[in-house]
Amino acid sequence: MKWIVVIGIMLLALGACRNVNTQPEDELPLIPSYMPPVPYPADNPITREKAELGRRLFYEGRLSPDGNVSCSSCHQPDKAFSDAPRQISVGFDGLQGQRNSPMIVNAGYRKAMFWDGRAGTLEEQAMAAFLNPIEMAADTVSVGSLLRSAEYATLWRRAFGDTAVTMKRAMQAIATFERILVSADSRYDRFVRGDSTVLSPLEKKGMQLFFSDKTSCSGCHSGPDLTDDQFHNIGLFFHYFDRGRYVVTGNPLDEGKFKTPSLRNIALTPPYTATGDFEKGLLTTLEQVVDRYNDGGTNFHSKDIRVRKLNLTDEEKSALVAFLKTLTDSSVLKNPNFTKP
Repeated sequence: MKWIVVIGIMLLALGACRNVNTQPEDELPLIPSYMPPVPYPADNPITREKAELGRRLFYEGRLSPDGNVSCSSCHQPDKAFSDAPRQISVGFDGLQGQRNSPMIVNAGYRKAMFWDGRAGTLEEQAMAAFLNPIEMAADTVSVGSLLRSAEYATLWRRAFGDTAVTMKRAMQAIATFERILVSADSRYDRFVRGDSTVLSPLEKKGMQLFFSDKTSCSGCHSGPDLTDDQFHNIGLFFHYFDRGRYVVTGNPLDEGKFKTPSLRNIALTPPYTATGDFEKGLLTTLEQVVDRYNDGGTNFHSKDIRVRKLNLTDEEKSALVAFLKTLTDSSVLKNPNFTKP
């Protein structure tokens, strides 16, 4: 079938066409062999020891002044490392942010971080959250003392070869852990890998619709992670109090544009979309999301032209929802390499 061939080509291309450093599989068998190598910055190669230190730091509440806020506070492992069911994330001292914390499974493959793309690497993203007074509000002096303590000394030496503690290294360790949060064993993945029996007729119909010109879903949700890593306005509002990508670029054409999220584990990560300033109510179910796209959205000046009235039947909408639920990979919730130490 045409869309299976397209998916296969995209999987091969993602693995073969990266002008980046990637970790050999025999050095880090934490990455599934059927997934493309995870790219990393030249100064932060992936090692098992660094990932283990990063896992400890990811769950370490003492990185915040009150000892209660860690990376996992907004990226919860039992919610596919998202902040479900919160629409707006809560950080240090109960302070609310502006947006929803996105899922970070397979974040190592992303080209930009945050909904507006203001960080180019996971290291930059981690540091931004670490220092943000509304998020972790870290006191670097206190954190430095913690990381120089006997509790962390052995892990630190294994990860970096010495005990020279820096905040840059701490963020490199967290980013390394996030890079091994790889998920690609949903029923959809198994179907793409050749198991034609794993999807029901309704789910297969939904997949055909998803990759069809009728819906254009795959125009933005493309590639192995079902995201084009680009920024789009999908016509949620008539006015955007959160101006999205525009805040970074200053380009009026970017107003109301946000990064296309991966649809992996989408059934586990409601509510949906980046911000909480809704005019037509919160999107808390996949059925509501499909209905919203079916309606075509508002006529905002920067709305993507592919977002239009779809005139789907009730059966077609049900099929799309059924397909989206096949993207759940429950193994990511149980992987012992990902859980709290």
